[in-house]
Amino acid sequence: MSNSELNTKWNSCLEFIQDNVEPMVCETWFTILKPVSLDNNTLLIEAPSSFVCEFIEENYLNEFQAAVCKYFGNQITVDYKIIVDKTNSQSTTVRSQEFQPAIIKNQKPLSNTAPSATDAPQVQDLDSMLNTKYSFSNFIEGYSNKMARIAGETIAQNPGSTSFNPLFIHGSSGVGKTHLLNAIGMKVKELHPDKRVLYVSSHLFHIQYIDAIRSNNINDFIHFYQTIDVLIIDDMQELSGFPKTTNTFFHIFNHLHQNRKQLIMSCDRHPKDLKDIEERMITRFKWGLVTELEKPDLKLRKDILRDKTSRDGLVVNDEVIDYAAENITGSVRDLEGFIASLMAHSTFYNKEINLELTQDILNKNSKKEEKPITIESIINTVCDYYDVDIDAIQTKSRKHEVVQVRQISMYLAKKHLDFSTSKIGAYIGKRDHATVLHACNMVKDQLQVDKNFRKDMENIESSLKS
Repeated sequence: MSNSELNTKWNSCLEFIQDNVEPMVCETWFTILKPVSLDNNTLLIEAPSSFVCEFIEENYLNEFQAAVCKYFGNQITVDYKIIVDKTNSQSTTVRSQEFQPAIIKNQKPLSNTAPSATDAPQVQDLDSMLNTKYSFSNFIEGYSNKMARIAGETIAQNPGSTSFNPLFIHGSSGVGKTHLLNAIGMKVKELHPDKRVLYVSSHLFHIQYIDAIRSNNINDFIHFYQTIDVLIIDDMQELSGFPKTTNTFFHIFNHLHQNRKQLIMSCDRHPKDLKDIEERMITRFKWGLVTELEKPDLKLRKDILRDKTSRDGLVVNDEVIDYAAENITGSVRDLEGFIASLMAHSTFYNKEINLELTQDILNKNSKKEEKPITIESIINTVCDYYDVDIDAIQTKSRKHEVVQVRQISMYLAKKHLDFSTSKIGAYIGKRDHATVLHACNMVKDQLQVDKNFRKDMENIESSLKS
């Protein structure tokens, strides 16, 4: 593989990682890595120290492996080229102990195909796909999450037989929904080892459904999910716009609920705010308990910072904790990103953890805030990039350049905005729901095969955020 192609793939990995971890984490730990070569399915990555590699593999292995597998292939192993003497450019090569083909620490790789129920007749043979690092013991309770936590612990004691069925947890990104879902699943497995527990994202459920249709195994797919005792579905909003997948889930939901099996779901919004999902499905989401995970208040932010720094072996005084908690007002993920950066500066850069370092880290991060993206800014940016008149995309013109701008605008609106496809179509060319879905699929397909088009899209999205 040429250096140019290697760097392009690596940059794509970094973009993927940046979308899945805190900005401070990506900047502090991943941008300092450099790809060296790819030979015989082994990716050699240069790192400034073994500590960096160990920290990434201990804390962000799933995200790292997902990115590398996505852009380099599923059979990739990773070696690290560790710089031991910068003056004489001496280095040593170390093989990753965790990063092996198709293995993710504490979690098996997600298969696109749902196994047949007959493939795992015994509960011990079923991969629950739970992440063992998420438990109730490290889920810090506060006012913003108390109800959801209590409901989760109650369910774990007696899954399927409480009034909290289904449990529908909603909240913005990074507030701890995935952590809580996995904690409930892990507790159920501990208390009820005979229960078949499965955690799956809505995206993976959809991919499995499509694969089952293509391979004519839809009955096996449905039957497998009907054997689950505790079904945990993350990011329910991702089923929007997929009526056939949602309809299949509707029937699986009914079967499990009628047989007193437990359903637990998370979403980035309240069920009433979901778009492009049938009302009968939304009604079922509200049969049990709908509860919100809010952003942590000041007290909870302090508790999270104290717990996390203690677990990571950092000695941090109250002045640092108080200042960070007062200035990081977003999600739990933002707090974790700050701690990761604090650890890097303390251990890797050999800096004392004090108020000055804390202020420096937070000031650097605050300068990178992105401007809000709107439907108007998307249309204006895409039209400017391709030098197409804004009014043209509102017409019925079928000129290639106009169609392309219209489709890209629809795709970016779907990606960045909390708009239904019908609303996007109304804004852009007065098109219907089906046209918007077609446009999004066309853009996705072109991104897969056209590197020049990918570069154009990168430039457009960079302009949107700057």
